[in-house]
Amino acid sequence: MPVIKKLQPLGEILKQKGIINQAQLTEVLAVGKRTNERVGKVLVNLGYCTEKDISDGLGDQYGIPSVMLSSVIIEPDVLKLVPEAVAKKYMVIPFSLEGDTLKAAMLDPLDVFAIDELKKLTNLNIEPVVTTETEIMKSLGQYRGMGSSLEEAVSKVQALGVELLKGEDELPEKLEKIAGETSIVQLVNHILSKAVMDGASDIHVEPDEDILRVRSRVDGVLQETVTLPLKLHAAVLSRIKILGELDIAEKRLPQDGRVVVKVGSRDIDIRLSTLPTIFGEKAVMRLLDKGSMTLDIERLTPLPDTLDILKKVVKRPFGMILLTGPTGSGKTTTAYTLLNLVNTLEKNLVTVEDPVEYHLKRVNQVQVNSKVGITFASALRHILRQDPDIVMIGEIRDRETAEIAIHAALTGHLVISTIHTNDAAGTISRLLDMGIEPYLVSSAVSCIVGQRLIRKLCKACSAPFDADPKMLEELGVRFQGKTPQFYRGAGCASCKGTGLKGRVGIYEVLLLDEEIRSLILAKAPGNAVLEAARKKGFRTLRHQGIRTALAGHTTIEEVLQATQVMD
Repeated sequence: MPVIKKLQPLGEILKQKGIINQAQLTEVLAVGKRTNERVGKVLVNLGYCTEKDISDGLGDQYGIPSVMLSSVIIEPDVLKLVPEAVAKKYMVIPFSLEGDTLKAAMLDPLDVFAIDELKKLTNLNIEPVVTTETEIMKSLGQYRGMGSSLEEAVSKVQALGVELLKGEDELPEKLEKIAGETSIVQLVNHILSKAVMDGASDIHVEPDEDILRVRSRVDGVLQETVTLPLKLHAAVLSRIKILGELDIAEKRLPQDGRVVVKVGSRDIDIRLSTLPTIFGEKAVMRLLDKGSMTLDIERLTPLPDTLDILKKVVKRPFGMILLTGPTGSGKTTTAYTLLNLVNTLEKNLVTVEDPVEYHLKRVNQVQVNSKVGITFASALRHILRQDPDIVMIGEIRDRETAEIAIHAALTGHLVISTIHTNDAAGTISRLLDMGIEPYLVSSAVSCIVGQRLIRKLCKACSAPFDADPKMLEELGVRFQGKTPQFYRGAGCASCKGTGLKGRVGIYEVLLLDEEIRSLILAKAPGNAVLEAARKKGFRTLRHQGIRTALAGHTTIEEVLQATQVMD
């Protein structure tokens, strides 16, 4: 903990940062002296600062990190480490446990007596973090009726009868008050925490005719998490909107927001979207767990020969690599992984994305912002003046972006981008339909990668079985000799009875050689390109999926479902 001889007054710090002026500071000091309130509280009450301004100012004052507890999902087990009486006595909130270190938000992070007592009480190292009085007072409320599970949180909020009377759901002050109720805060925290623990990518909070349904997307499939009484809709949606800094009073128009929260020791980036429906507003939260994303190319797919091809093409000094597939097929993860493979100090890597989902070290990432004129095309023009070696484009959506990307690939840059088509061969037709000349496509594109994410078999309960002849017929692949063995999961506690846990990628990699380039110049149909590629060893997604299933990584049913439109 840093030793500070003399703290600079909070008001002076905020004045130096340009948040308040001298006249406001003089007024605040006078009010504080008269009411015996802290400077930070007076500043917020007068509307001169926000709680975050105060929190950041306190961090500067003490020379240690600050935290906004309202953006932290505190797990009950962490909160229980410090009794409520001790938390109130020292104005401290434990909020994150990392190994043997407990992070504690404190009003006075230099209180050595409080830190010593916390050490003795928890037998852990204490890392003090500063926060505001208001934030601590709000978080102290989490001790009341603290539950240990989502089910308990649901039971308690139902027992308390938290709801709005008719007409009150139109009043912002009523919405804000009910959204701040401890039981509602705990309920939403439990929903978020459970989704993160389950590895969910999205949470859907959707009103129906008589219930409020919460579903989470785990391994690409929506699963019902909990159903709530419809009377809780306004309270739950308001709490979610407050987290995302949205207008809680606006219910007629869709809204989008973004917030980073801590769940335990993990930073979760939440993209929030609301949509008016006939039964009320629906909210969808996309969860981006920065800590869970691994950019190891070996983990993309279990097929070594496919990995070898991807490693070779990304090492080429120029040309265009296109990643294709539907939404949710893992294109962004593949693009980031390929970038990570060539990310060195000797290379200048620049990306243009919408949105920037993960931050990459040593990579210059540009966020699309159409409101100020930063589109994929306009950003690309400027990027090409920045001496790039490798350019990654979040998505090619129109002719202008495609033309600039192709120009970059033809002038000595490696370009990696995504595009929405069903398969690798169909990407060529998509570019031609955009109005790109065949000679440009054949010259610039070096590789097209089609991909899907399919669910993996649970390692704890998978077992082999002999394939049914009808299934083999549906696959459209003939096996010579012994009937092949596939695998399926029996279902266990580890996979929650599904037999499937996690996801794995399957890839078809179309390399453009002279024959395929000639077919493109001749505007040959996609099936002709596909047939020429197959003769040279190209394997379709269906074929790659079957290989993955035979190796025991997934079920044949998953392969059929993911590739049913391909062949």
